[in-house]
Amino acid sequence: MKYVCPLVVVKDVKIARNFYENLLGQKVKYDFGENVTFEGDFSIHLEEHYEKLLGERNCRILRKSKDFELYFETEEIDKVFSELKENEVEFLHEIREQPWGQRVMRFYDPDFHIIEVGETMESIVIRYYRTGMSTEDICNKTSMPKEFVENYVEFIE
Repeated sequence: MKYVCPLVVVKDVKIARNFYENLLGQKVKYDFGENVTFEGDFSIHLEEHYEKLLGERNCRILRKSKDFELYFETEEIDKVFSELKENEVEFLHEIREQPWGQRVMRFYDPDFHIIEVGETMESIVIRYYRTGMSTEDICNKTSMPKEFVENYVEFIE
């Protein structure tokens, strides 16, 4: 068996597609009208169509549930944050640093599913190296293997 992708149920495919495509920069892989799959392999699915597939009515979307999120990474977290603020996206929390050094933010999509955007681990290594941290200290802070850290430290030098 092969895992394929998460499928997120939405009230309006056009609004959700616009959010993911234009605000989060995701590229559409397949558009079947009531079901859109993005590169990176996650899908949005129209609520009414999903109900038909399940053979059940009233499969309502739980707004702001805290049991699922879609996770994305970027090398430009401050830029993404600014664009989201400009578009009045509702945040669970703004950028905060995790114990391993990664800066992340969480917010809601138009159907109030949680979205997390974090900086890439490569970005963290580079950021720490530029502050003068040693390779060993970066490994200890991020829990990344020495080879991974050295690969990006060499890239900077």
